[in-house]
Amino acid sequence: MPPQYGLYTGMVPAIIAALFGSSWLLVSGPTTAASLVLFSSLSQHAVPGSQEYVLLAITVTFMVGLIQLSMGLVRFGSLVNFISHSVVVGFTTGAAVLIIASQLKHFLGLSYESGQGHIQDTFYNLFLNLNQINTYAIVVGVITIAAGIGMRLYKPSLPSMIIAMIVGGLAAFALSVTLGKEVVNIAVVGAMPATLPPLSMPSINLTNIKILVPTALAMALFALVEAVSIARSLADKTDKDFDGNQEFIGQGLSNIVGSFFSSYVATGSFNRSGMNYEAGAKTPLAAVFAGLILIPVVLYLAPLAGYLPKSTLAGILFLVAWRLVDPAHILKIFRTSFTESIIVVSTFLATLFLELQFAILLGIMISLAIYLNRTSHPHIIARVPDPYSPSRSFTTNPALPECPQLKIVRIDGSIYFGAIHHVKSSLHELMNTHPEQKSLLIVGSGINFIDMTGAELLSNLAHERREAGGDLYFYDMKEDICSHFKFLEYLLDIGLDNIFISKKEAIAEIFNRLDPKICRRCKARIFLECRTIAPGARDENTDLRDD
Repeated sequence: MPPQYGLYTGMVPAIIAALFGSSWLLVSGPTTAASLVLFSSLSQHAVPGSQEYVLLAITVTFMVGLIQLSMGLVRFGSLVNFISHSVVVGFTTGAAVLIIASQLKHFLGLSYESGQGHIQDTFYNLFLNLNQINTYAIVVGVITIAAGIGMRLYKPSLPSMIIAMIVGGLAAFALSVTLGKEVVNIAVVGAMPATLPPLSMPSINLTNIKILVPTALAMALFALVEAVSIARSLADKTDKDFDGNQEFIGQGLSNIVGSFFSSYVATGSFNRSGMNYEAGAKTPLAAVFAGLILIPVVLYLAPLAGYLPKSTLAGILFLVAWRLVDPAHILKIFRTSFTESIIVVSTFLATLFLELQFAILLGIMISLAIYLNRTSHPHIIARVPDPYSPSRSFTTNPALPECPQLKIVRIDGSIYFGAIHHVKSSLHELMNTHPEQKSLLIVGSGINFIDMTGAELLSNLAHERREAGGDLYFYDMKEDICSHFKFLEYLLDIGLDNIFISKKEAIAEIFNRLDPKICRRCKARIFLECRTIAPGARDENTDLRDD
């Protein structure tokens, strides 16, 4: 896109997204990642920079906005709950490294083509041009960083970034005056075009829809994930509430309106949002005023950018990038959770070496895979009465004796189609270890959900226990789960009289159904009811049946 369209995208879309979005600190606008994705898609249909190319970019922006707005209105914003905080930590850390890497050449005063922007290309090109390092540019960059850090430490109430930028610019000016502009030779940002965004109109027709729908879908999803990731990260840092649905709506409206003001796809910007946070912004009005102020800045102050050293801007972005990294939180994750550490490292590496949209999606996929693996393996543990408890409350202690006729287990988790194999194999393993335990009592307090497949498993398990000469029992099941059973009629299969509310009721009734001959020979005596049968006591009904 011609450079002025980047400025246009930083005006109207930023204002609309701030007014209608959920994040208090997110600043929308043009981003490197979105620009690269758009370029790789549209360059197949038009010559980059041409009027046709610009028209396609504006059209796809309108389509992206419609998709994002629709997703927000149907409340697809709940999808952000699947973006693990570890994904956000890994992504923001990787993005910080990318920001620093992209600015190294300006900080060192180098001038060369950046290539495709991959980090390996960045460092390779940097290595090839190390002999051209400009010491004066480094000095200006270091002074900028020192000024920013100093202001933040000693006068945090002042806008440290703006002051650091001014100090860096003055340092470059002083060096140029003292040593000569040709000797110092510090590159500057360059003057920007002093124009307002002209009105534009998306070109919606069957041909454009056909070729742009895949690009619009990919861009909509990527832009949303990028914006939501940044917004979630900033919300966590500031302890603010965040509504994914509202952010979807805000992003959608910003692109729809922006497409009529010569803007291309806008999304959350790491650089601008990070700088917004660093500048001490407290409400979305900061982003609104940033977009509004950009208009007179472009009109009247754009030529001043010709005096801003690139090394000063690089130093400012170094400070922004460093603030995106949260070393204490990263160390905490590494110390406390191996799986979350995998998510952080995977997302971080993917951010560095893959396209950003794939990096985020990879982190989400890994999070989902770990979550599904965890939920598909509910915790199943054997329980026994505690002889040291007056009420014989259940405990998990392999050293304590079990009832020779009744196996007691607790299932912590959901019994659904993904967990069936694990639940079935675990229960069979437990029962096969002690085949004389023909009955099974399941403590249901930890079961949160049972789907149809899980209900079928329990029904089959009840039949298995009866064929083995025992039965299947439940107690302390959640009421909504029992209602679910009744609706599917699986509860009748298991038996209404096999479902108990309390432990006392369950043990008292099950005890009466146990084989009294085995109870007379049993030495475990783990239930309070066992005291009612004396060792060797005569059971007339059993003797008559034997006769």
